[in-house]
Amino acid sequence: METYAMDLNGQGPAAKGPVVLGKIHTIGIAEHKIAHGPDRLSTLGLGSCVGLILYDAVNKVGGMVHIMLPNAPNNATGYNKSKFADTAVDELIRLLVQGGAMRARLTAKLAGGAHMFSTTCNADFMNVGERNIQECKKKLKEHSIRILAEDTGSTSGRSIEFNCETGQLQVRTVSPKSIRLI
Repeated sequence: METYAMDLNGQGPAAKGPVVLGKIHTIGIAEHKIAHGPDRLSTLGLGSCVGLILYDAVNKVGGMVHIMLPNAPNNATGYNKSKFADTAVDELIRLLVQGGAMRARLTAKLAGGAHMFSTTCNADFMNVGERNIQECKKKLKEHSIRILAEDTGSTSGRSIEFNCETGQLQVRTVSPKSIRLI
């Protein structure tokens, strides 16, 4: 089912006919999806997890992955590539190119990576959120993919929605309650 934009008075479709907003594709934990404009990609409940979006603005094709951990186990096979930052970036690039994106035009946006667990020893290895952010950035740099915007770190969980038509990422937090477009 497609959604249509209405004018502010609710009197009918917005000027120049209805604006198709497309479908919303929801991405679960350790999942990824690819979509074309006017569709949108959404994931909920990013705590220490990172929501990574790669986007080709010319072809209006985007991909989102909900990353849980920074690194896949060494010498393992048969694992979920979307679960780990070091394998999810490569997989998302591959799928986007397969779906019509031009690799050289890909840009990135990130959200999440909060420090969710307070510890008395304050050990860096316990800050999974920061490690997820850093691994994503490392992989993006290896692929020469520019980060256009990010809403990362802090101690607040986030939910995000990416519009494949406009390239805008909506970031919602509960505490403090806010909605940002990046």
